[in-house]
Amino acid sequence: MNNRIFPSALRFCLLMISLCLLSACYPIGNATQPIPTAFVPAPQTAHRLVVFLPGRGDDLAGLKKSGIAQIIQREWPDADVELAAVTMAYYLDGHATLRLHNEVMLPALKHGYTQIWLAGTSLGGMGALTYDRDYPGEVYGMILLAPYLGDSTVPKEITAAGGLAHWNPGPAETLGPRTWQRELWRYLKTWSEDPAKAGHVWLGYGDSDRLRKDIELMSPTLPRSHVLMVSGGHSWKTWKVAAPQLLQDASRDADTPPAHEQN
Repeated sequence: MNNRIFPSALRFCLLMISLCLLSACYPIGNATQPIPTAFVPAPQTAHRLVVFLPGRGDDLAGLKKSGIAQIIQREWPDADVELAAVTMAYYLDGHATLRLHNEVMLPALKHGYTQIWLAGTSLGGMGALTYDRDYPGEVYGMILLAPYLGDSTVPKEITAAGGLAHWNPGPAETLGPRTWQRELWRYLKTWSEDPAKAGHVWLGYGDSDRLRKDIELMSPTLPRSHVLMVSGGHSWKTWKVAAPQLLQDASRDADTPPAHEQN
């Protein structure tokens, strides 16, 4: 199956979410324009870059207001941070990961950073996962804060099977409105089959997060030391607590070759 097909399916898979967003006045964005970005230079010589993607409730202004760039740089003073507002419009347009690749990641890859990290909250976490699926081996690591993993019946199948490692997703299917979530979970299942793929992924979420059940179907594919649950729900208040610890944990393994170099 052609991995590049995956982004086009997102226009279907997120239609229901988009209707909710419109009614709730969440930022949608304008996919006819370049992805809005804000570059925050490191306080010292930069050796790595963290590209941060927003959740459904944030745009570029929301990312700036969150202070996530400053949180990252307190733990990683050698990291430039690029806030990349890949909002709902880019997913619905069907080219979110392609646009992210062309407009943000390719220029970063040409810069010569030792490490490029991809991070995101909620919908941005899903975007990071989707990017890694479509462009395997491009990023050094991922920091996922309560990633959205869909809302279909697939998690019930996985639970009934006894976990992701035991779940049989069936034959790969053409991506569309009824299949994208199964194919996303199929990608996550490869982490349980090849643990090296998950060796540079760190996950944080709150104990009262509404997405907790689905997140905890994914978390066993990661090393235990890469998973952090803190008190709180699905909000920046929780993610700001989790992020520093995840960054500290990730730093301990910063010199370990990424998964694609271990194979």
